[in-house]
Amino acid sequence: MQSPKFFILLTFLALASFNCSYAQISIQGKPVLAKLENNGVSQFLDGPSVLKLENYFVWGGSVVKGKDGNYHMLFALWESGPETDVFSTSWLLESKIGYAVSSSPDQNFQFKGIVLKGARYDGNPDAWDAQGVHNPHLKEFEGSYYLYYIGGNDPGEETAPDVDKRNRVQQSQQMGVIQFDSFEDLLKGKFDRPKKPLLSPRTRVKPDHVVNPSPAGTVAKPDNLIVVNPTVDFNPNTGEYLLFFKGNIYEPEWKGVHGVATGPTPLGPFKARNEVIFDIKMPDGSFTSSEDPYVWFSKKHQLFFAIVKDFTGQLTNGEQKSLAILHSKDGIQWTPNENPLFMKREVKLENGKVISLDRLERPQLLLNEEGIPLVLYCAAAVDPLGSKNDGSSFNIQIPLTIEN
Repeated sequence: MQSPKFFILLTFLALASFNCSYAQISIQGKPVLAKLENNGVSQFLDGPSVLKLENYFVWGGSVVKGKDGNYHMLFALWESGPETDVFSTSWLLESKIGYAVSSSPDQNFQFKGIVLKGARYDGNPDAWDAQGVHNPHLKEFEGSYYLYYIGGNDPGEETAPDVDKRNRVQQSQQMGVIQFDSFEDLLKGKFDRPKKPLLSPRTRVKPDHVVNPSPAGTVAKPDNLIVVNPTVDFNPNTGEYLLFFKGNIYEPEWKGVHGVATGPTPLGPFKARNEVIFDIKMPDGSFTSSEDPYVWFSKKHQLFFAIVKDFTGQLTNGEQKSLAILHSKDGIQWTPNENPLFMKREVKLENGKVISLDRLERPQLLLNEEGIPLVLYCAAAVDPLGSKNDGSSFNIQIPLTIEN
């Protein structure tokens, strides 16, 4: 008869093998239906696998399969053209949220209209989201839809005379959420706009040029100055919802960090924890720098996973600003997969040509019922965007193949 310790050992080895097998998962992007175009100033992709709109910058699409069997996308957009600000300013001051729909999860999304603007357009210039709304994250929980987004306002020059409008708005960014029953209702404006943010920063620590600073000696928490880039999922192990966010830390230079807040419902109330999330310690003692997490729970593997933009390439063997994949048992402590490279900053066209991208950001996924990724949605650009006002950004839909 075997001892209890023997069976404990067998159980441990089985679990280790289970986790290792998923750490070795291979995810490949399939070719997309698109062509490389040129407007005389910038290159860009266009075609059935791309959402691009004339006279607009397009950014960050999030998709769910609706009750009608169609695929519904919410995304950021804002006006472009010779009379507009450049990309690096205009996204903060003018971003809106648009709606598109398709019968296919990865092709031919048709723009139907703008569903949310800064509250100033509704005559409320003092609202927390008066200036612009951005980075939508679309979820369905228990039959209802939820639009998580970020918004900002201009608190006024008197709050920080040495800070310009762009940076005053940037430092005001917080998160909100809108619950709605159907995309018809959303398109018609039949929803309640939140009067207060869903999550706000607890600390405002910065050496200088700061709006409404915290008292001297305050220790910055992960939700410092701003809370942006929401990604939300249900934790079946605790019965709570996890809301992941990005804040800004200065040590003394800027660094984006991530945290997580927990709440009993998709509407919260959410309470931020103090841990820094997604900072992976490397063998040399340094920590990775990432952005734009997308987090989900896989029922098949009973684990959380996250796709992040790997700023420095430390996780992805030098592939700077590519997409990396991590996994976690609890959504708090994260480990890179055995092969952490989720996707390089490039896309393969159906004609076999590989297009290098300057940006592949804001990853969002369409998942099956077991939590297996089917389609990757990303904001993208072929050429650098910061000083452009030509609307050369686009959203791309990349179907995936996965091998365990």
